[in-house]
Amino acid sequence: MPFVPVETPKCPACGKSVYAAEERVAGGYKFHKTCFKCSMCNKALDSTNCTEHEKELFCKNCHGRKYGPKGYGFGGGAGCLSMDTGAHLNREFVQPKIPPKAPDGKGCPRCGIYVYAAEQMLARGKGYHRRCFKCIQCNKTLDSTLHCDGPDKDIYCRGCYAQKFGARGYGHIGISSLGLMSDIKDSEWQSEMAPKTAAINVEQIQAPLGEGCPRCGGVVFAAEQVLSKGRPWHRKCFKCRDCTKTLDSIIACDGPDNEVHCKTCYGKKWGPHGYGFACGSSFLQTDGVSLEDIASQRPFVCPDTTSIKAPDGEGCPRCGGAVFAAELQLSKGKMWHRKCFNCARCHRPLDSVLACDGPDDNIYCKLCYAKAYGPKGVGYGHTPTLVSTSYEYTPNCWGAIDRNGPKSENGCPRCGFMVYAAEQMKSKSHVWHKLCFYCSECRKYLDSTNLNDGPDGNIYCRSCYGKFYGPKGVGYGIGAGTLTMA
Repeated sequence: MPFVPVETPKCPACGKSVYAAEERVAGGYKFHKTCFKCSMCNKALDSTNCTEHEKELFCKNCHGRKYGPKGYGFGGGAGCLSMDTGAHLNREFVQPKIPPKAPDGKGCPRCGIYVYAAEQMLARGKGYHRRCFKCIQCNKTLDSTLHCDGPDKDIYCRGCYAQKFGARGYGHIGISSLGLMSDIKDSEWQSEMAPKTAAINVEQIQAPLGEGCPRCGGVVFAAEQVLSKGRPWHRKCFKCRDCTKTLDSIIACDGPDNEVHCKTCYGKKWGPHGYGFACGSSFLQTDGVSLEDIASQRPFVCPDTTSIKAPDGEGCPRCGGAVFAAELQLSKGKMWHRKCFNCARCHRPLDSVLACDGPDDNIYCKLCYAKAYGPKGVGYGHTPTLVSTSYEYTPNCWGAIDRNGPKSENGCPRCGFMVYAAEQMKSKSHVWHKLCFYCSECRKYLDSTNLNDGPDGNIYCRSCYGKFYGPKGVGYGIGAGTLTMA
Protein backbone atom coordinates (compact mmCIF):
# COMPACT_ATOMS: atom_id res chain seq x y z
CA MET A 1 0.00 0.00 0.00
CA PRO A 2 1.59 3.34 -1.01
CA PHE A 3 2.42 5.92 1.62
CA VAL A 4 -0.14 8.71 1.83
CA PRO A 5 1.03 11.78 3.75
CA VAL A 6 -1.29 13.45 6.22
CA GLU A 7 -2.97 16.49 4.73
CA THR A 8 -2.20 19.72 6.55
CA PRO A 9 -4.50 22.75 6.55
CA LYS A 10 -3.61 25.60 4.21
CA CYS A 11 -3.22 29.22 5.29
CA PRO A 12 -5.95 31.37 3.57
CA ALA A 13 -3.52 34.30 3.34
CA CYS A 14 -0.54 32.63 1.60
CA GLY A 15 -1.91 29.20 0.59
CA LYS A 16 0.93 27.24 2.25
CA SER A 17 0.72 24.43 4.82
CA VAL A 18 0.22 25.40 8.46
CA TYR A 19 1.83 23.28 11.20
CA ALA A 20 0.87 23.12 14.85
CA ALA A 21 3.91 25.06 16.12
CA GLU A 22 3.04 28.18 14.09
CA GLU A 23 -0.74 28.14 13.73
CA ARG A 24 -3.21 30.88 14.75
CA VAL A 25 -6.94 30.14 14.56
CA ALA A 26 -9.62 32.68 13.56
CA GLY A 27 -13.14 31.96 12.20
CA GLY A 28 -12.42 28.23 11.91
CA TYR A 29 -9.38 28.80 9.67
CA LYS A 30 -5.74 28.31 10.53
CA PHE A 31 -3.20 31.03 9.70
CA HIS A 32 0.56 31.28 10.00
CA LYS A 33 1.86 33.42 12.85
CA THR A 34 3.40 35.83 10.30
CA CYS A 35 0.18 35.95 8.23
CA PHE A 36 -2.01 36.70 11.25
CA LYS A 37 -2.34 40.44 10.58
CA CYS A 38 -4.90 42.91 9.24
CA SER A 39 -5.26 42.68 5.44
CA MET A 40 -5.77 46.45 5.18
CA CYS A 41 -3.40 48.16 7.64
CA ASN A 42 -0.98 45.22 8.26
CA LYS A 43 -1.38 45.54 12.02
CA ALA A 44 -0.33 42.42 13.95
CA LEU A 45 -3.35 40.73 15.54
CA ASP A 46 -4.15 38.34 18.36
CA SER A 47 -7.22 36.48 19.60
CA THR A 48 -8.66 39.58 21.29
CA ASN A 49 -8.70 42.07 18.40
CA CYS A 50 -9.00 39.98 15.19
CA THR A 51 -12.12 39.78 13.01
CA GLU A 52 -12.49 37.27 10.17
CA HIS A 53 -14.60 37.96 7.08
CA GLU A 54 -14.61 35.54 4.11
CA LYS A 55 -11.14 34.14 4.94
CA GLU A 56 -9.70 37.62 5.39
CA LEU A 57 -8.47 39.06 8.69
CA PHE A 58 -9.16 42.60 9.85
CA CYS A 59 -8.59 44.60 12.97
CA LYS A 60 -11.75 46.01 14.53
CA ASN A 61 -11.23 49.48 13.08
CA CYS A 62 -10.63 48.28 9.51
CA HIS A 63 -13.53 45.82 9.71
CA GLY A 64 -15.85 48.66 10.78
CA ARG A 65 -14.56 50.85 7.96
CA LYS A 66 -15.20 48.22 5.31
CA TYR A 67 -18.28 46.37 6.54
CA GLY A 68 -19.74 48.53 9.32
CA PRO A 69 -22.86 50.80 9.05
CA LYS A 70 -22.43 54.04 7.09
CA GLY A 71 -24.20 57.35 7.00
CA TYR A 72 -24.90 60.35 9.24
CA GLY A 73 -27.14 59.93 12.28
CA PHE A 74 -27.35 56.18 12.07
CA GLY A 75 -28.02 54.44 15.39
CA GLY A 76 -26.21 56.18 18.24
CA GLY A 77 -25.56 59.35 16.27
CA ALA A 78 -23.12 60.83 13.83
CA GLY A 79 -20.43 60.93 16.50
CA CYS A 80 -20.29 57.12 16.46
CA LEU A 81 -20.28 56.65 12.68
CA SER A 82 -17.92 57.41 9.84
CA MET A 83 -18.01 57.53 6.04
CA ASP A 84 -14.42 56.17 5.87
CA THR A 85 -14.30 53.02 3.76
CA GLY A 86 -10.54 52.49 4.09
CA ALA A 87 -9.83 53.23 0.45
CA HIS A 88 -6.72 55.18 1.40
CA LEU A 89 -5.25 52.00 2.93
CA ASN A 90 -5.38 50.08 -0.36
CA ARG A 91 -2.01 51.40 -1.47
CA GLU A 92 -0.70 50.47 -4.88
CA PHE A 93 2.98 50.09 -5.59
CA VAL A 94 4.41 53.23 -7.10
CA GLN A 95 7.67 53.16 -9.00
CA PRO A 96 10.25 55.35 -7.19
CA LYS A 97 11.32 58.42 -9.01
CA ILE A 98 14.88 58.28 -10.39
CA PRO A 99 16.70 61.47 -9.41
CA PRO A 100 18.38 63.35 -12.21
CA LYS A 101 22.08 63.06 -12.87
CA ALA A 102 24.33 65.98 -11.98
CA PRO A 103 26.78 67.55 -14.44
CA ASP A 104 30.23 65.97 -14.57
CA GLY A 105 32.33 66.84 -11.51
CA LYS A 106 29.43 68.30 -9.48
CA GLY A 107 27.61 65.22 -8.20
CA CYS A 108 28.58 62.22 -6.04
CA PRO A 109 31.78 60.61 -7.44
CA ARG A 110 30.29 57.15 -6.85
CA CYS A 111 26.76 57.46 -8.37
CA GLY A 112 26.84 60.84 -10.16
CA ILE A 113 23.62 62.20 -8.55
CA TYR A 114 23.25 65.58 -6.83
CA VAL A 115 24.38 65.61 -3.19
CA TYR A 116 22.40 67.80 -0.75
CA ALA A 117 23.80 69.22 2.50
CA ALA A 118 21.76 66.94 4.79
CA GLU A 119 23.37 63.76 3.40
CA GLN A 120 26.82 65.02 2.43
CA MET A 121 30.05 63.23 3.42
CA LEU A 122 33.29 64.98 2.42
CA ALA A 123 36.51 63.33 1.21
CA ARG A 124 39.24 65.03 -0.82
CA GLY A 125 36.98 68.07 -1.14
CA LYS A 126 34.24 66.07 -2.86
CA GLY A 127 30.78 65.36 -1.48
CA TYR A 128 29.50 61.76 -1.27
CA HIS A 129 26.05 60.46 -0.38
CA ARG A 130 26.03 58.78 3.03
CA ARG A 131 24.99 55.51 1.39
CA CYS A 132 27.79 55.80 -1.19
CA PHE A 133 30.53 56.58 1.36
CA LYS A 134 31.92 53.03 1.36
CA CYS A 135 35.22 51.28 0.67
CA ILE A 136 35.51 50.64 -3.06
CA GLN A 137 37.09 47.22 -2.43
CA CYS A 138 35.27 45.59 0.54
CA ASN A 139 32.13 47.79 0.59
CA LYS A 140 32.59 48.64 4.27
CA THR A 141 30.69 51.72 5.49
CA LEU A 142 33.12 54.52 6.37
CA ASP A 143 33.20 57.80 8.27
CA SER A 144 35.62 60.69 8.60
CA THR A 145 37.92 58.74 10.98
CA LEU A 146 38.13 55.50 8.98
CA HIS A 147 38.41 56.47 5.34
CA CYS A 148 41.67 56.72 3.42
CA ASP A 149 41.99 58.63 0.14
CA GLY A 150 43.72 56.51 -2.45
CA PRO A 151 45.98 57.81 -5.19
CA ASP A 152 43.40 56.55 -7.72
CA LYS A 153 40.95 59.25 -6.45
CA ASP A 154 38.76 56.71 -4.62
CA ILE A 155 38.19 55.97 -0.92
CA TYR A 156 39.24 52.85 1.02
CA CYS A 157 39.11 51.46 4.54
CA ARG A 158 42.46 51.19 6.32
CA GLY A 159 42.87 47.46 5.73
CA CYS A 160 42.23 47.62 1.98
CA TYR A 161 44.40 50.72 1.64
CA ALA A 162 47.31 48.91 3.34
CA GLN A 163 46.81 45.88 1.09
CA LYS A 164 46.82 47.92 -2.09
CA PHE A 165 49.18 50.80 -1.37
CA GLY A 166 50.98 49.89 1.90
CA ALA A 167 54.53 48.66 2.47
CA ARG A 168 55.48 44.98 2.16
CA GLY A 169 57.72 42.67 4.19
CA TYR A 170 58.42 41.70 7.80
CA GLY A 171 59.29 44.17 10.53
CA HIS A 172 57.84 47.31 8.98
CA ILE A 173 56.23 49.28 11.82
CA GLY A 174 52.93 51.11 11.94
CA ILE A 175 51.00 49.63 9.03
CA SER A 176 48.03 48.04 10.79
CA SER A 177 47.09 45.80 13.69
CA LEU A 178 46.90 42.91 11.24
CA GLY A 179 50.62 43.11 10.53
CA LEU A 180 52.08 43.03 7.03
CA MET A 181 50.84 41.09 4.05
CA SER A 182 54.16 39.37 3.52
CA ASP A 183 52.45 36.08 2.71
CA ILE A 184 50.67 37.68 -0.25
CA LYS A 185 52.50 38.05 -3.52
CA ASP A 186 53.24 41.64 -4.47
CA SER A 187 52.12 40.89 -7.98
CA GLU A 188 48.57 40.26 -6.68
CA TRP A 189 48.12 43.44 -4.60
CA GLN A 190 50.94 45.81 -5.54
CA SER A 191 49.89 48.67 -7.78
CA GLU A 192 52.05 51.01 -9.78
CA MET A 193 51.33 53.81 -7.30
CA ALA A 194 52.63 51.91 -4.23
CA PRO A 195 55.93 53.22 -2.83
CA LYS A 196 58.93 51.26 -3.99
CA THR A 197 60.98 49.83 -1.09
CA ALA A 198 64.56 48.68 -1.32
CA ALA A 199 66.89 46.92 1.14
CA ILE A 200 68.96 49.45 3.13
CA ASN A 201 72.63 48.62 3.41
CA VAL A 202 73.81 50.20 6.67
CA GLU A 203 77.39 49.04 6.06
CA GLN A 204 77.75 51.08 2.90
CA ILE A 205 79.16 54.13 4.71
CA GLN A 206 81.85 52.91 7.08
CA ALA A 207 82.80 54.94 10.17
CA PRO A 208 86.24 55.35 11.75
CA LEU A 209 87.26 52.48 13.99
CA GLY A 210 85.42 52.59 17.34
CA GLU A 211 82.96 55.35 16.33
CA GLY A 212 80.33 53.51 14.27
CA CYS A 213 77.78 50.81 15.01
CA PRO A 214 79.37 48.02 17.11
CA ARG A 215 77.58 45.37 15.04
CA CYS A 216 78.29 46.45 11.42
CA GLY A 217 80.78 49.32 11.75
CA GLY A 218 78.70 51.74 9.65
CA VAL A 219 78.02 55.41 10.38
CA VAL A 220 74.98 55.90 12.66
CA PHE A 221 72.83 58.95 11.85
CA ALA A 222 70.43 60.59 14.32
CA ALA A 223 67.25 59.31 12.63
CA GLU A 224 68.21 55.67 13.15
CA GLN A 225 70.21 55.89 16.37
CA VAL A 226 69.60 53.66 19.38
CA LEU A 227 71.81 54.07 22.45
CA SER A 228 73.09 51.27 24.68
CA LYS A 229 75.86 51.69 27.24
CA GLY A 230 76.79 55.03 25.65
CA ARG A 231 77.30 53.49 22.20
CA PRO A 232 75.11 54.29 19.15
CA TRP A 233 73.55 51.39 17.22
CA HIS A 234 71.56 51.20 14.03
CA ARG A 235 67.92 50.38 14.70
CA LYS A 236 68.30 47.52 12.23
CA CYS A 237 71.35 46.13 14.08
CA PHE A 238 69.92 46.51 17.60
CA LYS A 239 69.06 42.80 17.99
CA CYS A 240 69.98 40.00 20.37
CA ARG A 241 73.32 38.46 19.45
CA ASP A 242 72.08 34.88 19.97
CA CYS A 243 68.40 34.76 18.95
CA THR A 244 68.30 37.92 16.74
CA LYS A 245 65.20 39.19 18.58
CA THR A 246 64.55 42.90 17.97
CA LEU A 247 65.30 44.86 21.16
CA ASP A 248 64.43 48.19 22.73
CA SER A 249 65.63 50.15 25.74
CA ILE A 250 63.52 48.04 28.16
CA ILE A 251 64.48 44.46 27.24
CA ALA A 252 68.07 45.02 26.09
CA CYS A 253 70.87 43.70 28.35
CA ASP A 254 74.53 44.69 27.87
CA GLY A 255 76.77 41.64 28.12
CA PRO A 256 80.41 41.50 29.23
CA ASP A 257 81.33 40.69 25.61
CA ASN A 258 80.29 44.24 24.55
CA GLU A 259 77.21 42.87 22.77
CA VAL A 260 73.48 43.29 23.44
CA HIS A 261 71.24 40.36 24.40
CA CYS A 262 67.61 39.81 25.30
CA LYS A 263 66.85 38.97 28.93
CA THR A 264 66.38 35.26 28.26
CA CYS A 265 69.67 34.78 26.42
CA TYR A 266 71.50 36.95 28.96
CA GLY A 267 70.18 34.76 31.79
CA LYS A 268 71.19 31.57 29.98
CA LYS A 269 74.70 32.83 29.35
CA TRP A 270 75.63 34.92 32.42
CA GLY A 271 72.77 34.46 34.91
CA PRO A 272 72.97 32.29 38.06
CA HIS A 273 72.82 28.53 37.51
CA GLY A 274 72.15 25.46 39.59
CA TYR A 275 69.74 24.32 42.30
CA GLY A 276 68.81 26.27 45.40
CA PHE A 277 70.25 29.63 44.30
CA ALA A 278 68.42 32.64 45.79
CA CYS A 279 64.66 32.08 45.60
CA GLY A 280 64.79 28.54 44.26
CA SER A 281 65.48 26.51 41.16
CA SER A 282 62.15 27.51 39.58
CA PHE A 283 63.53 31.02 39.03
CA LEU A 284 66.85 29.92 37.51
CA GLN A 285 68.14 28.88 34.14
CA THR A 286 70.21 25.72 33.71
CA ASP A 287 70.64 25.95 29.92
CA GLY A 288 74.23 25.66 28.80
CA VAL A 289 75.32 24.01 32.06
CA SER A 290 76.36 20.36 32.15
CA LEU A 291 75.16 17.87 34.75
CA GLU A 292 78.68 17.64 36.16
CA ASP A 293 78.74 21.43 36.75
CA ILE A 294 75.37 21.33 38.49
CA ALA A 295 76.45 18.37 40.67
CA SER A 296 79.65 20.13 41.66
CA GLN A 297 77.69 23.22 42.79
CA ARG A 298 75.28 21.32 45.03
CA PRO A 299 76.05 21.67 48.75
CA PHE A 300 77.38 18.45 50.30
CA VAL A 301 75.26 17.08 53.15
CA CYS A 302 76.51 14.08 55.07
CA PRO A 303 73.51 11.79 55.73
CA ASP A 304 75.36 9.85 58.45
CA THR A 305 74.48 11.40 61.83
CA THR A 306 76.86 9.05 63.68
CA SER A 307 79.97 10.33 61.93
CA ILE A 308 80.60 12.77 64.81
CA LYS A 309 80.18 10.93 68.12
CA ALA A 310 79.18 12.77 71.30
CA PRO A 311 80.18 11.97 74.91
CA ASP A 312 77.97 9.45 76.70
CA GLY A 313 74.61 10.93 77.70
CA GLU A 314 75.04 14.13 75.67
CA GLY A 315 74.27 13.02 72.11
CA CYS A 316 71.17 11.80 70.29
CA PRO A 317 69.49 8.95 72.29
CA ARG A 318 68.82 7.05 69.05
CA CYS A 319 72.21 7.09 67.27
CA GLY A 320 74.60 8.61 69.80
CA GLY A 321 75.89 11.28 67.40
CA ALA A 322 76.46 14.95 68.24
CA VAL A 323 73.38 17.15 67.77
CA PHE A 324 73.86 20.69 66.38
CA ALA A 325 71.43 23.62 66.64
CA ALA A 326 70.30 23.46 62.99
CA GLU A 327 68.92 19.91 63.42
CA LEU A 328 67.86 20.01 67.08
CA GLN A 329 64.59 18.44 68.31
CA LEU A 330 63.80 18.43 72.04
CA SER A 331 61.85 15.77 73.89
CA LYS A 332 61.80 15.24 77.67
CA GLY A 333 64.93 17.33 78.02
CA LYS A 334 66.86 15.26 75.49
CA MET A 335 68.22 16.39 72.15
CA TRP A 336 67.44 14.38 69.03
CA HIS A 337 68.47 14.67 65.38
CA ARG A 338 65.61 15.66 63.10
CA LYS A 339 66.32 12.50 61.09
CA CYS A 340 66.17 10.31 64.24
CA PHE A 341 63.04 11.97 65.66
CA ASN A 342 60.60 9.26 64.58
CA CYS A 343 58.44 6.59 66.21
CA ALA A 344 60.45 3.69 67.63
CA ARG A 345 57.91 1.13 66.36
CA CYS A 346 56.42 2.39 63.05
CA HIS A 347 59.18 4.94 62.23
CA ARG A 348 56.68 7.66 61.45
CA PRO A 349 58.32 11.16 61.45
CA LEU A 350 57.23 13.10 64.54
CA ASP A 351 57.07 16.68 65.78
CA SER A 352 56.38 18.34 69.13
CA VAL A 353 52.62 17.70 68.80
CA LEU A 354 52.69 14.01 67.80
CA ALA A 355 55.57 12.75 69.94
CA CYS A 356 54.84 10.76 73.12
CA ASP A 357 57.67 9.97 75.59
CA GLY A 358 57.60 6.33 76.68
CA PRO A 359 58.83 4.90 80.00
CA ASP A 360 61.69 3.14 78.14
CA ASP A 361 63.23 6.56 77.25
CA ASN A 362 62.07 6.23 73.64
CA ILE A 363 59.55 8.25 71.63
CA TYR A 364 56.38 6.96 69.96
CA CYS A 365 53.50 8.24 67.90
CA LYS A 366 50.17 8.39 69.71
CA LEU A 367 48.82 5.17 68.22
CA CYS A 368 51.89 3.08 69.00
CA TYR A 369 52.09 4.57 72.50
CA ALA A 370 48.47 3.55 73.14
CA LYS A 371 49.15 0.04 71.88
CA ALA A 372 52.23 -0.37 74.04
CA TYR A 373 51.31 1.49 77.25
CA GLY A 374 47.61 2.42 76.99
CA PRO A 375 44.69 0.70 78.80
CA LYS A 376 43.82 -2.81 77.62
CA GLY A 377 40.70 -4.94 77.51
CA VAL A 378 37.33 -5.01 75.84
CA GLY A 379 34.92 -2.32 76.98
CA TYR A 380 37.39 -0.57 79.25
CA GLY A 381 35.52 2.28 80.95
CA HIS A 382 32.48 1.55 78.73
CA THR A 383 34.45 2.84 75.73
CA PRO A 384 33.92 0.58 72.72
CA THR A 385 36.78 2.31 70.86
CA LEU A 386 39.43 0.58 72.99
CA VAL A 387 40.89 -2.67 71.72
CA SER A 388 43.27 -5.25 73.03
CA THR A 389 46.38 -5.59 70.90
CA SER A 390 47.70 -8.77 72.57
CA TYR A 391 45.75 -11.95 73.29
CA GLU A 392 46.88 -12.24 76.92
CA TYR A 393 44.76 -9.22 77.91
CA THR A 394 41.61 -10.47 76.16
CA PRO A 395 39.25 -12.79 78.10
CA ASN A 396 38.83 -16.24 76.55
CA CYS A 397 35.08 -16.18 77.19
CA TRP A 398 32.83 -13.19 77.52
CA GLY A 399 30.95 -14.69 80.43
CA ALA A 400 33.92 -16.19 82.30
CA ILE A 401 35.46 -13.04 83.77
CA ASP A 402 36.69 -13.62 87.29
CA ARG A 403 34.66 -11.38 89.60
CA ASN A 404 34.82 -11.11 93.35
CA GLY A 405 31.65 -11.91 95.23
CA PRO A 406 28.90 -14.52 95.19
CA LYS A 407 26.49 -15.17 92.35
CA SER A 408 22.87 -14.04 92.74
CA GLU A 409 19.54 -15.11 91.29
CA ASN A 410 18.68 -11.47 90.54
CA GLY A 411 22.14 -10.73 89.16
CA CYS A 412 23.34 -10.12 85.61
CA PRO A 413 21.65 -12.56 83.17
CA ARG A 414 24.93 -12.94 81.29
CA CYS A 415 27.45 -13.73 84.09
CA GLY A 416 25.19 -14.28 87.13
CA PHE A 417 27.12 -11.96 89.50
CA MET A 418 25.59 -9.18 91.56
CA VAL A 419 25.19 -5.87 89.69
CA TYR A 420 26.06 -2.73 91.64
CA ALA A 421 24.66 0.74 90.91
CA ALA A 422 27.91 2.10 89.49
CA GLU A 423 27.97 -0.41 86.64
CA GLN A 424 24.35 -1.31 85.96
CA MET A 425 22.62 -1.07 82.56
CA LYS A 426 18.85 -1.71 82.37
CA SER A 427 16.85 -3.50 79.70
CA LYS A 428 13.13 -4.30 79.61
CA SER A 429 13.18 -6.82 82.45
CA HIS A 430 16.78 -7.26 83.57
CA VAL A 431 19.76 -5.40 85.00
CA TRP A 432 23.14 -5.97 83.31
CA HIS A 433 26.77 -5.14 83.91
CA LYS A 434 28.23 -2.54 81.54
CA LEU A 435 30.74 -5.13 80.42
CA CYS A 436 28.00 -7.69 79.70
CA PHE A 437 25.66 -5.25 77.95
CA TYR A 438 26.36 -6.34 74.35
CA CYS A 439 24.47 -8.03 71.48
CA SER A 440 24.09 -11.78 71.98
CA GLU A 441 24.80 -12.42 68.30
CA CYS A 442 27.49 -10.01 67.04
CA ARG A 443 28.92 -8.91 70.45
CA LYS A 444 28.43 -5.23 69.61
CA TYR A 445 28.23 -3.00 72.70
CA LEU A 446 24.80 -1.46 73.24
CA ASP A 447 23.25 1.52 74.97
CA SER A 448 19.71 2.82 75.52
CA THR A 449 19.44 4.10 71.92
CA ASN A 450 20.15 0.86 70.02
CA LEU A 451 18.90 -1.78 72.49
CA ASN A 452 16.34 -4.38 71.39
CA ASP A 453 14.91 -6.95 73.84
CA GLY A 454 14.35 -10.34 72.21
CA PRO A 455 11.54 -12.75 73.10
CA ASP A 456 14.18 -15.25 74.29
CA GLY A 457 15.22 -12.90 77.12
CA ASN A 458 18.44 -11.82 75.42
CA ILE A 459 19.38 -8.39 74.09
CA TYR A 460 20.27 -7.61 70.46
CA CYS A 461 21.37 -4.72 68.25
CA ARG A 462 18.90 -3.54 65.65
CA SER A 463 20.45 -5.47 62.75
CA CYS A 464 20.54 -8.80 64.55
CA TYR A 465 17.05 -8.29 65.98
CA GLY A 466 15.68 -7.65 62.48
CA LYS A 467 17.52 -10.69 61.17
CA PHE A 468 15.94 -13.06 63.73
CA TYR A 469 12.58 -11.50 64.57
CA GLY A 470 11.86 -8.95 61.81
CA PRO A 471 9.43 -9.39 58.87
CA LYS A 472 10.54 -11.70 56.04
CA GLY A 473 9.66 -12.00 52.38
CA VAL A 474 9.75 -10.02 49.12
CA GLY A 475 7.39 -7.04 48.86
CA TYR A 476 6.40 -6.98 52.51
CA GLY A 477 5.30 -3.58 53.81
CA ILE A 478 7.15 -0.74 52.19
CA GLY A 479 8.95 -2.88 49.65
CA ALA A 480 11.46 -5.58 49.08
CA GLY A 481 14.28 -3.07 49.29
CA THR A 482 13.85 -2.79 53.05
CA LEU A 483 13.51 -6.53 53.76
CA THR A 484 15.82 -9.50 53.89
CA MET A 485 15.45 -13.24 53.64
CA ALA A 486 18.43 -13.86 55.99
